[in-house]
Amino acid sequence: MAHKKGSGSSRNGRDSSGRRLGIKIYGNQYANSGNIIVRQRGTKFFPGQNVGIGKDHTLYSLKNGFVFFKKIKKNKSIVFVK
Repeated sequence: MAHKKGSGSSRNGRDSSGRRLGIKIYGNQYANSGNIIVRQRGTKFFPGQNVGIGKDHTLYSLKNGFVFFKKIKKNKSIVFVK
């Protein structure tokens, strides 16, 4: 019996699954109250009118309406619902 495993297969396969981040409802799309608009790490997108922010920086709609994105810097935007 061999004492070493062939081709190193037991040392592979530890990659983690994706976190499913990103924009869930895009601009000019309708969002119901409580719908998640953006899941993010840190605040790339900031909450505007009728948008709340969760403890993990998730943005969600506080009212029914259409989602709009407004760019404020090169890599930062405001999300609001009208």
